[in-house]
Amino acid sequence: MRDGAATIRALPPTLVNRIAAGEVVERPASAVKELVENAIDAGAARIDVTLGDGGRGLIVVVDDGRGMGPDDLALAVERHCTSKLALDADLTDIRTLGFRGEALPSIGSVARLSLTSRAAGADAAWRIAVDAGVVGPVEPAAHPPGTRVEVRDLFHATPARLKFLKAPRTEQGHAVDMVKRLAMAHPEVAFSLTDGTRTVLRAPALSGDLLGDVHEARRARLGAVLGRDFAENCVTVDVEREGTRLSGHVGLPTFHKGTSQEQYLFVNGRPVRDRLLHGAVRGAYQDFLARDRHPVVALYLDLDPAAVDVNVHPAKAEVRFRDAALVRGLIVSGIRHALAEAGHRASTTVAAGVLGRARPEGGEERPAPRLALPQGCWGGGLRPASDTLETARAWQAPDPDAPPGFAEATAPFGAEGAPASGPPDDADRPLGRARAQVHSTYIVAETAEGLVIVDQHAAHERLVYERMKAALANGGIARQGLLLPEVVELDEGAADRLLARADDLAELGLVIEGFGPGAVVVREVPALLGQVNAAGLVRDLADELAEWGQTLALKDRLADVCGTMACHGSVRAGRRLNEAEMNALLRQMEATPHSGQCNHGRPTYVELRLADIERLFGRR
Repeated sequence: MRDGAATIRALPPTLVNRIAAGEVVERPASAVKELVENAIDAGAARIDVTLGDGGRGLIVVVDDGRGMGPDDLALAVERHCTSKLALDADLTDIRTLGFRGEALPSIGSVARLSLTSRAAGADAAWRIAVDAGVVGPVEPAAHPPGTRVEVRDLFHATPARLKFLKAPRTEQGHAVDMVKRLAMAHPEVAFSLTDGTRTVLRAPALSGDLLGDVHEARRARLGAVLGRDFAENCVTVDVEREGTRLSGHVGLPTFHKGTSQEQYLFVNGRPVRDRLLHGAVRGAYQDFLARDRHPVVALYLDLDPAAVDVNVHPAKAEVRFRDAALVRGLIVSGIRHALAEAGHRASTTVAAGVLGRARPEGGEERPAPRLALPQGCWGGGLRPASDTLETARAWQAPDPDAPPGFAEATAPFGAEGAPASGPPDDADRPLGRARAQVHSTYIVAETAEGLVIVDQHAAHERLVYERMKAALANGGIARQGLLLPEVVELDEGAADRLLARADDLAELGLVIEGFGPGAVVVREVPALLGQVNAAGLVRDLADELAEWGQTLALKDRLADVCGTMACHGSVRAGRRLNEAEMNALLRQMEATPHSGQCNHGRPTYVELRLADIERLFGRR
């Protein structure tokens, strides 16, 4: 050996644990995840989490699981000691959340760790403490059956790691999100999380009757964790292919968010973050959402443990599938099928947003302001008798003795001002009966429970788009020749891009030819577009081709092309419609899947319940 050369030496166990802790315990949320997963694996029916200073000052996890005896406690804080794997275990058949035996020793090497546990049926509890890797003796303690894990001063043994932590509020948010994910995966377990002053999360365990229906159990837990809005605006997914089952709930396209943070994916009960799964969700919603909006989903993938590798990283948040194409196809087809079954349904949060903007600033409902009336009037301190109020309400209510047809006769309709007339049962339809057109853009329809306001352009755009997709699936889009072919002037680059894709455009019903440098001539357009601005359509397609790049086949962006064509072939805002046209549009919306939102993810209609309208006017 050369003089001065470094010699190889064995690192002390405390230093080895601190190095390993960098992979297992990245931040307080990582420690919370490992401790809560241990509690779930121990068969806990209730798990309570307490955080202090965002988790770096204090983490306490208490469960009522199987507990541990003194010998198990001593081994639990040693590396690669676990009860979840047999000595001859097959790592391709992992059926527990944890299995590496690294979490507790890693946490104990960078923090002050205390474990107090009492095994089920035991007479006494026991406690062990670990401070920066130094393990103390096992001592008697007082504790009910179950385990209490207390972590103080996280990363005090590795001060450099503290510099990379975010503000306490941010770190607490990550920890809360992690507990939410585990709570959604295990509705049979009760969860609570507090920060010492308030309860941040509370999810009671579901009853045995509800647990019998896995879909309803998950919907109830998702409602408790994500809020009632998601439970009211989601559809159920349940598909199976080749032994792989996808279930869960996905939000309606009009119930979307600005980030993908609320996309929850679980593989065999394990919360994961996987690019393949997120990409599949994005692909399933590509026909319904704008590029900067993201759906809310909670999907559960159950498959043979041998078909998925969960041992990719110590954090166990990444997985690899043996048949990734099968998984992706199952997600895309499962979500699209569920959304198709939702029909024209749109999110109830759209109407809630409208009502919220109609209320005073701040969003909450407030009592109607009292008028400043002279002394002696109602607003001046004196209140009318109850019978006077009832009389006033009766006079404001609709007149039950009004002659038949009175409402129709007093509500002129359409350009000619003719009274509304139509099938008497239209009001019982989901989207009701058209009553008026406002600003030549919005259709107002009366339903049995309130009224519906429809954006005529957005609604017809979705209808045309769905018809184009159906025509493509049935062999192609019918073309309509132009009596006078239209020449469109473009710059040479744009014209060349269009002509390079002329064959693909012809399959979509748009036939173009070159017409000298920087120009194309449009000879045929899709027949279902009707009267279309061919020049505007061609220019928009040229701009989109420039954005996508030359290497991407046009068929790969079929949804975008069809969406652009549908937009140009739709009823424009500002066009006056007669009664028959408006009612026909409503009936087509009811019969067309996904008609609750346009191709860009905007709602096509807003439904206001009569009770909501009455609250706006202080009647309730």
